[in-house]
Amino acid sequence: MIRVNNLIKDYGQRRALCGLTFHAQQGEVVGFLGPNGAGKTTTMRILTGYMPPTEGEAIVAGYDVVSESLEVRKRVGYLPETVPLYNDMVVFDYLKFMADLRHLPDAEERVEEALELVGMIERANGYIGNLSKGMRQRVGLAQALLHRPEVLILDEPTIGLDPNQVVEIRNLIRELGKERTVLLSTHILSEAQQICDRVIIINKGQIIAEDTPENLQARLLGAKRVMIQVRGEADDVLPQIQAIPGVRQAVVNLDGTIEFEFLPTQDVRPRVARAIIEAGHELLEMRTISMSLEEIFLELTKDNAGLPM
Repeated sequence: MIRVNNLIKDYGQRRALCGLTFHAQQGEVVGFLGPNGAGKTTTMRILTGYMPPTEGEAIVAGYDVVSESLEVRKRVGYLPETVPLYNDMVVFDYLKFMADLRHLPDAEERVEEALELVGMIERANGYIGNLSKGMRQRVGLAQALLHRPEVLILDEPTIGLDPNQVVEIRNLIRELGKERTVLLSTHILSEAQQICDRVIIINKGQIIAEDTPENLQARLLGAKRVMIQVRGEADDVLPQIQAIPGVRQAVVNLDGTIEFEFLPTQDVRPRVARAIIEAGHELLEMRTISMSLEEIFLELTKDNAGLPM
């Protein structure tokens, strides 16, 4: 569990965090999104006890990050964006060393468990310096899992991985998130949309949106967008569609499909389908177009206007 209340962080005269307040529950994967310099890494460093806040409160796994920092660190697994590894150590020895630093009584068993979770058993005896960036990322994730933490804080966990590895790590994060609290920072917005139960978007140290990806789409996109495909020339059908009351901004795309908008209270799709068929054309496809998290992100951060909370 993570609970943040009015978190402020100043670097000299510059305010990096401007009163952040949010929470993340056990069994929840929360995406933490924002452009470079928004305050994501600063927040994560505070939550892991790496640095104190200037003002405000942060409770992680039931402990205060300032007054009970050691208790927090016992219960948090942290994967920073740049993983600090010892290149001249063997993977197994490095993880065993990290387990010993945490005074884990069953260190070797924990190492083997973490290696299996991240798919690194076959590379356990290889030198870290010989690993690819993606494999090094896996080693970093393994060290974050050694002590079976209640809370996982992951900063760009799939950076540098190949497509197959990305799928595996995403599945692992989803599985880990069933029993733990996971706070996930990523620049791959489709990734957040696929694996996060909720997303928090920050810009310039302030939260500008917080909700499920689906609800953010509904709140930001007042009108619904529809794509249709007909057999034959789309330009021949466009005038009939534009003439239907309630249809807005109907256009033909470069790929020959037609897009239009309508208000949720005025569902025109049955009339559009009827008009196409009555005009002698075949309707091949009609589907609603969802606003991607990437589009939402760009819309919200371009002027820092945010959404009503």
